Amino acid sequence: MNMTLGETGITSAEEVAGEVTSEVNRITQYCQAHLPDIINFGIKVVLALVFFFIGRIVIRWLQKLVEHSLQRGNADRGVIQFISSLLKFSLYALLVFIIATNLGIESSSVAALIASAGVAIGLALQGSLANFAGGVLILLMKPFVVGDYIIEDTQKNEGTVKEIQIFYTKLSTVDNKIIVIPNGTLANSSLTNVTARPERQLDLRVNISYQADLKKAKSLLEELLAKDTSVIHDEDSTVFVDSLGDSAVTLGLHAWVKTADYWNTRCRLLEKIKLAFDKEKVEMPYHQLAVHMYQNIKEESKSPQQADGASNL
Repeated sequence: MNMTLGETGITSAEEVAGEVTSEVNRITQYCQAHLPDIINFGIKVVLALVFFFIGRIVIRWLQKLVEHSLQRGNADRGVIQFISSLLKFSLYALLVFIIATNLGIESSSVAALIASAGVAIGLALQGSLANFAGGVLILLMKPFVVGDYIIEDTQKNEGTVKEIQIFYTKLSTVDNKIIVIPNGTLANSSLTNVTARPERQLDLRVNISYQADLKKAKSLLEELLAKDTSVIHDEDSTVFVDSLGDSAVTLGLHAWVKTADYWNTRCRLLEKIKLAFDKEKVEMPYHQLAVHMYQNIKEESKSPQQADGASNL
C-alpha cells in the first residue's frame, strides 16, 4: 500500500514537471520564432516615445511662434490665449494619430476610432462643447477682454480677467483668489463690465439731520469735490438733495473720475466728508429711537380716585 502511494506521488510530480517543461519549451519556441517581430515592436515603442517627447518640444515651439506672431499683430490677449490653447489641443491630437499609425495601426482604423470616440465624447461632454462655443462667442463679441474687471450677475462672482481659455475663463479677485468660470456661463448670462470705459461716475449718498444747516452741508461737499485732484473737473459735478427720509436728509453727490482711480477716490472722499462735517458741526444721524414724555398727558391719564387721593395728601 505504501509503495503504491509513493509511486502515485512520484508519477504526479513527473507529470507536473513534464507539463511545465513543455510549456517553457513552447514559450521558448514562440519567442524564437517571433523574436524579430518582438524586437521590431520594441524598437517601434522606443521610437514612439522618442517621437512623442520631440513632438512636445515642437508643439511648445509652435505655440510660442504663433503667440509672438499674434503679439506683433497687436491681437487681444484673450484671443492669443484662446488660439494657443486650441493649437495645443489640436497638435497633441495629431501627434497621437501619427504615433498610432507608426506603431502599425491602420490609419483608417485610427480615423474610425477617433470618429467614434468623438461622437461618444461629444455626447458625454455637451457642457464642454457649450463652453467651447461660449469661448468663441466671447472672442468674437468681446463683452470683456483680459484685464477688465467684470461681475458675473448670476452667481455674483467678480474679479479681473486673467485668462480666456478654450473652456473656461480665470478671474483674479481683489484678495488674490482665482475664480474659474465656464465660458458657457459667461456667454449665456448677463454680466457687468466695470472697466469697459476709461471714466466712471462716482455716486455717493450722505445723510444729515433735519436740524443741520443744509446749505452749509452742500457747500462743504462742493468744496471737497473742487479740491480733489482725482475728480475730472471738465465733467459736471453736482451736489443735490436726494430724498427726505424718516430721520435724515439724504444728500447726493455725482462726479466723474478715471476708472482706475474710482475706489481710492471714493474711500478718500468719504473720509474727508466725515472729518469736514465733524469739524463744522454738521450732524450726521444714525438709527435711534427718541421717546418724548409730556407731564400734562400723564396727569390727564390718572383716574378720578387717584386724583382725589393726591389732593388729600
